[in-house]
Amino acid sequence: MSTQVILLERVEKLGNMGDVVAVKPGYARNYLLPEKKALRASKENVAYFDAQKKHLEAANDKSKAEAEKYAKKIEGTKVSLIRQASESGQLFGSVASRDIAEALSEAIGETIERSMIKLNQNYKLIGLFPIYVTLHPEVKAEITINIARSKEEAEIQAKTGKALVADAVAQQEAEEEQAEEAAVDEALAEVLEEGALEAEKERQAEAEEKAVEDASKAEERAAKKAEKDAAKAAADEAEAAADDATEEAPAEEATQE
Repeated sequence: MSTQVILLERVEKLGNMGDVVAVKPGYARNYLLPEKKALRASKENVAYFDAQKKHLEAANDKSKAEAEKYAKKIEGTKVSLIRQASESGQLFGSVASRDIAEALSEAIGETIERSMIKLNQNYKLIGLFPIYVTLHPEVKAEITINIARSKEEAEIQAKTGKALVADAVAQQEAEEEQAEEAAVDEALAEVLEEGALEAEKERQAEAEEKAVEDASKAEERAAKKAEKDAAKAAADEAEAAADDATEEAPAEEATQE
């Protein structure tokens, strides 16, 4: 089940002002409606939006222009946040959107609401991280948060543009990953080598088995040949004996006469 709403401003990944979209009831009830980002798409509200469309668009263009000017002012700002952390750069805690909003407000002397800072995660390491500040539904400014253990460390990171410890941690993680990959490759090579040895053993066993089989067949053929030759020799000998007997018979008859 979904709820139809009319967007009163651009909502990222949802639509632009004036679009009628279907959303989950909870999303409409808990965010879009109370934040005045949308109206329920009833017949009355559709008529109201059509009547107020020009006014709403003019107000949106004005606030967008102001946001764009403001974005130019804060674009590229580096905000330092000093936190306690271990030698490996792991924070004893984390940096959340509220912390960033407060630090940025102090840095620029203007109020930045927590809702303007959109984070996918809380930061738990020392280092430099790009952050987007949403000043208007259609306007964002990129700043950099500089998380360090001291002002001196923050100044070094700001000057070099590199994280002192986070880079080292990242390098260590990369080295550990490479070591793991090397171990996997070595294990795979061993498996392949063992497989090759096993295959060679099987090939040799098959060759030996075939040699025995061939030898057996050769012996069998030799035995059959010997038997055949013996039979032939016996037949030849019998035939020769028969011939001799035939020759002797007439001689005997001649003598008797």
